[in-house]
Amino acid sequence: MKTKKYVRNDFAWRQRAAWLAALILLGAALAPPVWAVTVGVVNINTASAAELELLPGVGAQRAAAILAARQKRGGFKRAEDLIEVEGIGAVMLERMRSNVTLKGSTNARRVSAKPSSKEPQR
Repeated sequence: MKTKKYVRNDFAWRQRAAWLAALILLGAALAPPVWAVTVGVVNINTASAAELELLPGVGAQRAAAILAARQKRGGFKRAEDLIEVEGIGAVMLERMRSNVTLKGSTNARRVSAKPSSKEPQR
């Protein structure tokens, strides 16, 4: 009994490899730079979806979930209330805690923290 031997030049394999490469390139193009850091605070009770996305680990889906939870609750009373939002747990809350506020205005922005070329390489 003969079994089919798959080789690298098989059309299906090349097609899958092309799709995988395209997805990787698309993900790299859409992802923010690794060296971008958020400076400042985001008022989770007044921020827009775009402002909420400045929080570490928050993308479009989590920002929408935060907005929905804020509307349902009538606002957040403490930063810890974010744990009740789907997709946010204790670890993520700790990562974003220094950028979360409940008072004042949102003044957060992304800044480049890319290491300069003058620093010694390790």
